Amino acid sequence: MSTPTPSAAPATAARPAGRGRNLELPEHLKAYKGVWVFIEHDRGHVHSVSWELLGEARKLADTLGSSVGAVILGGDDEPLEKFAAEAFTMGADKAYVMHDPVLKGYRNEPFTKGLTDLVNKHQPEILLLGATSMGRDLAGSVATTLLTGLTADCTELKIDPVSRALAATRPTFGGSLLCTIMTLAYRPQMATVRPRVMAMPPVDATRSGEITQETLGMVETQIVTKLLDFIADANSQQINLPYADVIVSGGKGLKNPDNFKLVFELARVLGGEVGATRPCVQAGWVEAERQVGQTGKTVRPKLYIAAGISGAIQHRVGMEASDVIVAINTDPNAPIFEFAHYGIVGNAMQVLPALTQAFAGHFANHRRQAA
Repeated sequence: MSTPTPSAAPATAARPAGRGRNLELPEHLKAYKGVWVFIEHDRGHVHSVSWELLGEARKLADTLGSSVGAVILGGDDEPLEKFAAEAFTMGADKAYVMHDPVLKGYRNEPFTKGLTDLVNKHQPEILLLGATSMGRDLAGSVATTLLTGLTADCTELKIDPVSRALAATRPTFGGSLLCTIMTLAYRPQMATVRPRVMAMPPVDATRSGEITQETLGMVETQIVTKLLDFIADANSQQINLPYADVIVSGGKGLKNPDNFKLVFELARVLGGEVGATRPCVQAGWVEAERQVGQTGKTVRPKLYIAAGISGAIQHRVGMEASDVIVAINTDPNAPIFEFAHYGIVGNAMQVLPALTQAFAGHFANHRRQAA
């Protein structure tokens, strides 16, 4: 959980609403209405986590009987109105658009001023951001500036029926527990959510909305940080785990890195990606970009095969939204069997090669029949 640092910062309640808490909002905060999503974009493309959050915002707003707002900041020559039109099809009712030369390329200072100015002017009760590099940086500074609460890396967002506050659930104590946090007497209530935690909302091309143009009122000389150039990471797209349709993951139950090669072989046959648990990454068996779980990537593939993985909550929160989960483990009482759709009790070092051979034969027969 991330909370503001000033002494006036709010206390957040990790307990059911109503237990020893004053649920009455201060009078000046009762005017705060609506659910906002910060739309993150870069080089002409919106980050998909923003669309995922719009789907959740729509559900929250419908429960509260309020509207959904999309906040879009960028340079004079960026297609922010195009992004706004897309946001309407994903569930937004309004878009707050701010063009300014100093907003071309992300920098914390102008984006923080732009977003906090908009919040103070229009007063949303909930503000959601993606838990990306940009979103995490921006959310912390905005929450600190507004002296409000922020719950980071949430896995579930709901409206508490008693207080009508945002109930934000996230892993805590190293992932051993799930904690639901409510910021009861401060507004806006802020939360960040990692990519792929929430489902992509359906697109309704008939929806439209209202665009409000806003101004920043900031000049370049007021900003300490200067954006000199953009240099793309040549390796950033080599492993795209969160958006793979098929993932084969391995855990320490595979015993050693040589056995972990069996995971790569099955993934190759299936045309999928390779994932891993944190102990495998820490042992140096695979790259950190392949880690699935609380401190790694969140994924929701069509098929997730877990080999030699016990299913501790640290891993579960990163993959339990998968359409189909197949677990392979020698321990019939392993926690992963409690939420897997299919379970194979057996030695992964024997099961993985058998699956690889079976799938390879199936695909070969299919190709022959197609020819």
